[in-house]
Amino acid sequence: MTVLEKVRPAAKAKAKAKAKAKAKVKPSAGAREPRVTDEHGRRVRVWELALRYLLLLGVLALTVGPFLWQLSTSLKGPTEDIFSSPPKFLPGDPTLHNYERVAETIPVWDYALNSLKVATANVVTNCVGAALAGYALARLRYRGRRAATLAFILAMLVPVEGIIIAQFTTMRELGLNNTLIGVVLPGCISALNVLLMRNAFLNLPYEIEEAAYVDGANVWQRFLRIAVPSVKGTLAVVAIFAFMGAWDDFLWPLIVLSDPSKFTLTIGLNYLHGTFANDERLVAAGTVIAVAPLIALFACLQRYFFRGVGEGAVKG
Repeated sequence: MTVLEKVRPAAKAKAKAKAKAKAKVKPSAGAREPRVTDEHGRRVRVWELALRYLLLLGVLALTVGPFLWQLSTSLKGPTEDIFSSPPKFLPGDPTLHNYERVAETIPVWDYALNSLKVATANVVTNCVGAALAGYALARLRYRGRRAATLAFILAMLVPVEGIIIAQFTTMRELGLNNTLIGVVLPGCISALNVLLMRNAFLNLPYEIEEAAYVDGANVWQRFLRIAVPSVKGTLAVVAIFAFMGAWDDFLWPLIVLSDPSKFTLTIGLNYLHGTFANDERLVAAGTVIAVAPLIALFACLQRYFFRGVGEGAVKG
């Protein structure tokens, strides 16, 4: 047998293998590959995809639409009609004069500074207190742990309006009326944040802490060096909730504060609305000033926010 005769069968086999591979890669003429699939690999029909996008657009319009309308109103000049029909969304001649008028009408920056002090203190106390309480409920073994957890759950069911008189009486007895400390103290540790941290610590593998205990780490070392760094996502959630709750709170600061120099931003904007109820441009500008810090905070912490409590998984 010549060399050529020996090579031909091998070449034919290679050609057949390539043809089979191409046949597997190329779909048949009558079949269509699914272009859109879900996370499980199942095909999503066109009408289902269109319905999902319509629902998302509807939710987006309901949530973001009012803020965009307020932003547009705050940028409109005094000559533009904000109640025209049909409504005009984009301002014809955008201006920042309304923001200057807000600052001239009320000490908005002083109010914003007071709100920032209250919100920052609320974030620090909630992050520290909720982390400590959540770790104690999730990891420490002692009598009454389940009863303590149940107490935090029941505390969430009590409406704020039902205990606000007791809170005011307590602040008055402590001499903290008309102070920013009196504004911070009732909400310094939220029951919801404690339960969030408890669930985050429960999701951590207990074997990691057992290994640290074998190496000689005490409770504080396990808490600070192992547990807390593993739940940064939940801490970000707690920080955002605490900041939003303190920044947007209106009822409690209105009750406990009487000195205008100590008013928070929400109370100050209420005075703006009461004095200039007919000028919606000033109200819209004040609303944008109040919402802007929340947007900035979420933009900074969003990557931690979406991790949530699932961050405690073991990484190889």
